[in-house]
Amino acid sequence: MSGVEAPPTGTDTADPQRLRVIWLMLGAAFVVILNETVMGVAIPNLVEDLGITITAAQWLTTAFMLTMAVIIPITGFLLKRFTTRQIYTAAMTLFSIGTLVSALAPGFEVLLVGRIVQAGGTAMMMPLLMTTIMTLVPMESRGRFMGRISIVMSVAPALGPTVSGLVLSLASWRALFWIVLPIAVVMLIVGNRRIRNVGETSRVPLDVLSVILSAVGFGGLVFGLSLIGGAADGSGGGQMWIALGAGALGIGAFVWRQLALQDRGRALLDLRIFRSRSFTIAISLMTVMMAAMFGTLILLPVYLQNVLALTPVVTGMLMLPGGLVMGLVAPTVGRLFDRYGPRPLVVPGSIIVSAALWALAGLSVQTPPWLIVVAHVALSIGLALMFTPLFTSALGSLRPELYSHGSAAVGAVQQVAGAAGTALFITILAMTTGELAANGAEATAAQAGGIQQAFLIGAVLSLVVVVGAFFVRRPTPNPA
Repeated sequence: MSGVEAPPTGTDTADPQRLRVIWLMLGAAFVVILNETVMGVAIPNLVEDLGITITAAQWLTTAFMLTMAVIIPITGFLLKRFTTRQIYTAAMTLFSIGTLVSALAPGFEVLLVGRIVQAGGTAMMMPLLMTTIMTLVPMESRGRFMGRISIVMSVAPALGPTVSGLVLSLASWRALFWIVLPIAVVMLIVGNRRIRNVGETSRVPLDVLSVILSAVGFGGLVFGLSLIGGAADGSGGGQMWIALGAGALGIGAFVWRQLALQDRGRALLDLRIFRSRSFTIAISLMTVMMAAMFGTLILLPVYLQNVLALTPVVTGMLMLPGGLVMGLVAPTVGRLFDRYGPRPLVVPGSIIVSAALWALAGLSVQTPPWLIVVAHVALSIGLALMFTPLFTSALGSLRPELYSHGSAAVGAVQQVAGAAGTALFITILAMTTGELAANGAEATAAQAGGIQQAFLIGAVLSLVVVVGAFFVRRPTPNPA
């Protein structure tokens, strides 16, 4: 195929054209992933401006996650079937259209449609970025470049609430979309001209039944998890169990279908990736870490605003140092991984994460804000030490023809783990707060106790990660 990049050798990453492609995709991915978490802080503004309930406003985030969960498992097939440029153009076109629709939305229904279209583009971008780097970058340099992916996958969601708070202090919620739209359009135009195709495409047939089972399984699971918080306070319990049951059955049937198709090369998501012990261990640890990160991103703003009575802007600024530190540490972690491998980074990283969660488990109504910042920065450093080695070890342990499926699996895990972490932390918060309030505790003290209990459960789970970190290994080279 003309215009297709050859496999990397030696120092091929010094090629300016390849570096431009990677940086362009990194920038585009950062912008689209940032939008996943910007709407949370804007919920009060949306409730007032659009005349909707808080439950309806939360659907702007829930629907985004649902769409991501449904589309990401399909990207393994898309990356095999279509060229790099086609996928990139489709992703940024969908994201740009969704952003424009959201900015112009006259009401909630149109805004929700815009968010769903945005999510469709976002879901394709991250697996495309991972697969491109795994194809273009030789093994001895992958840690450095995967460190930049860690910035996108961890820092962008962390910065979302901060950016949203700053924008909303100066303008309406529509500005969140108008600011992003020209950036997305420029990246679409430049990328369509500059990006060259990576790897070969193949006429892989699309198994429609697998698509349906994937949508029911992953979509039902994420939707059910998003309802757990409501079920904890006595509402939506039946709907939650139906969604979780449908999701579990759908994923079970999806797995059975993929096992039946993968030996013929027709699987939508090739599950042979889990035959790699390194991939399975790394993605398991990643699941717990993603759950801890998203759960913390949900709980800390609640604590800062509802318990310490801080404003959304101040809350956003207090959350900012952690996101910035994670972004600054990630490239260095990538270089250290290339030199020393994963274990010298993952083991101390897991210990730091666990220590930070145990510190947050001691929160009370008298905890000073600076202590929250210190704990959040420590948590961010620990996560940064883990994400890049885990991403690189997981994908680097696969054969090249499985890179696209491995990238899709990592993206799917991120969504499910994020939903699970949010559900777990919010459920424990709601249940504990209700119990303390029923026993006569004052409202603020009851909520502080609920948050403390949620972080305590997270701290206990983190001990499993500390043990698992000792089993992470450097991936061995695979022949192309």
